[in-house]
Amino acid sequence: MYGHRRGPAATLLAVLYLVSGTLCFAGATWPMDADTPVGLLWGLGVVGIAGGVALAAHRRPLEPALVHTAVAVMSVLVAVLAWRSATAVGIVALGPALLAVALYAAHVLPLPAARAHAVFLVVVCSAGAAAAEPSGFLQAWVVLTVTVLALAEAQGRLARRLHDAADTDPLTQVANRRAWEIEASRHLSRAVRTGEPLVIALLDLDDFKQVNDREGHGAGDALLRDLATGWTTRLRHADLLGRYGGDEFVLCLPATDGDGAAELLAQLEETHPFRWTAGMATVQPGDTLGSVLARADEDLYQRKAAGRRTR
Repeated sequence: MYGHRRGPAATLLAVLYLVSGTLCFAGATWPMDADTPVGLLWGLGVVGIAGGVALAAHRRPLEPALVHTAVAVMSVLVAVLAWRSATAVGIVALGPALLAVALYAAHVLPLPAARAHAVFLVVVCSAGAAAAEPSGFLQAWVVLTVTVLALAEAQGRLARRLHDAADTDPLTQVANRRAWEIEASRHLSRAVRTGEPLVIALLDLDDFKQVNDREGHGAGDALLRDLATGWTTRLRHADLLGRYGGDEFVLCLPATDGDGAAELLAQLEETHPFRWTAGMATVQPGDTLGSVLARADEDLYQRKAAGRRTR
């Protein structure tokens, strides 16, 4: 979700804070009412700009806890603005801020988490609005909050479909190369840091070209789907299967040593009679994903050559 490097989630969150801080400064510089809480706006402006700068300077991947905290803090700050608003119009005018926070959460977070943040946002902001001195905004506020919840739900569902489409191989329904590499890199970083065993395996189908030549590409596609489906039923929850291209698949096996990986691959062979060859590599200190894949590819080449010699 958050990616293996700095990405749109971090940039959007930084922009959200920077824009919010800038708008608070504008409201403090040109107050719309004599009772406008100018001091509070200056303070929130500083918080927004400082938070945006800090997020923009955060070069590492955004940890999930940091994203959740930043979104929740933004919700509370909007609620404080609702509480201290001098007019009913000022309270309802917070609608774009509520929408921005809710839609950001729906765009970057898993749907259940996005729903929780949207509900939290509406609840705390409604509490702040109810505690404010102005009145006469109830009808508009109800319409606003229902709209926020509805749009957050729609955006969350759309983002989930787009995320699945971007990360899934359309033929086999396993992870595509890009998605597999992102997730495998996370597992690899953790394994190198903790010393936990990790095996990367390349699975290459034997004589797959003959299937396409003899029976047609439709039969080849069906074979790829059947193999991926069968393998998926035998893999553990933490195991990551991806299609690396053509008739080559790749496996990331966390918390697994060489013997465990060999046992699991033997189980996968039982799911379909079509023959394939696997090359494996165990993660070593200082490894990168590229270096592990290179060793697995070399192991695959040697096993393929040994198989040809024995036929």
